[in-house]
Amino acid sequence: MTEITLALPYALPPPEMAPDLMRALKMPALAALLSRNNNLQYHIYDNDSRVLPHESWLAHELGLASPPDRPDTGAPLAIAAMRGCGLQAEAAEGHWFMVQPAHIQLSRTHLLLSDLRALHLTEAESRGLYDIARGYFEELGKPLLHGAPGLWFVRADDWTGLSTATPDAAATQNLSDWMPEGEHARDYRKLQNEIQMLWHEHPINVARQERGLQPVNSFWMWGGSHAAPAAAAAAIAGGPAWMQALAAPDQRQPSAAQLIAQPGTVVLAELIPSAQTGDWSDWIARMQRIEQEWFAPLLAALNDGRVGRVNLMLSHRNGWMTVAGGKLAQRKFWRKPTLNSLKQA
Repeated sequence: MTEITLALPYALPPPEMAPDLMRALKMPALAALLSRNNNLQYHIYDNDSRVLPHESWLAHELGLASPPDRPDTGAPLAIAAMRGCGLQAEAAEGHWFMVQPAHIQLSRTHLLLSDLRALHLTEAESRGLYDIARGYFEELGKPLLHGAPGLWFVRADDWTGLSTATPDAAATQNLSDWMPEGEHARDYRKLQNEIQMLWHEHPINVARQERGLQPVNSFWMWGGSHAAPAAAAAAIAGGPAWMQALAAPDQRQPSAAQLIAQPGTVVLAELIPSAQTGDWSDWIARMQRIEQEWFAPLLAALNDGRVGRVNLMLSHRNGWMTVAGGKLAQRKFWRKPTLNSLKQA
């Protein structure tokens, strides 16, 4: 049977916003897929987890971690992302973390990690900051590699037990609760402080501020993993550099037509920034576009038999919902298509 899986991080609205947002959405195809199904399940997620539900789901889908209902202390994605950046040889041994340049800001009461997508680092800026920082990492015996703008990798075999949080899990939260924990947490913070002083008022940051951009005043390390067999494949649409690196080059901007022709798994990550920042008008606009570009074509393909089964994974910070349905489920005419199931998550 031809089977398609579509994952949409942050397609579930927060419960307190759901009634108002649902009234604004006009999504008949999604309503049909949600209402006329063979199986629908809600899953509550540990709000203190250092990995978001969709990140844990993706790591499991790629064969790298346990299922989301038994989350690891971190998403072990560094090695897979390294391979996606062309660093296969280096990824063959050792324990590697992702290192991402970041902006940390001081609120009235605590530190906040800004959304890393908002940095908009160029290749030249990323390379320049990397060249400055590399020596400090290597003095500690931790080789640093540049994978892509804003996406670096550090080998730290002795930091294997360090518990780290993903940047999207830590963003907008009190940062003191999300810093790496473990035996070498103090060593990490010391290195982070050294790099912060090194980058402070550097010409790259001065030029960024003159253009109205956030300065890069720190870095975030996460995703530690050992060398392992190659991960399974998933197509990725949107998303940060690390997520794009998990997809093959020809699977980084898939379309519904491509997915129907070559069934598999697709992650649509374009809702994350809007939900993270609470820009719900933008979230609604993006959902409406996904309705036209994805849900409507998938529903048509399901009804005319080109696809045998459609699986959906919709999530927010505190949980996720899985929905599965085939052509016969769409014949349950007595079930009125509705988006009400999005309110219950």
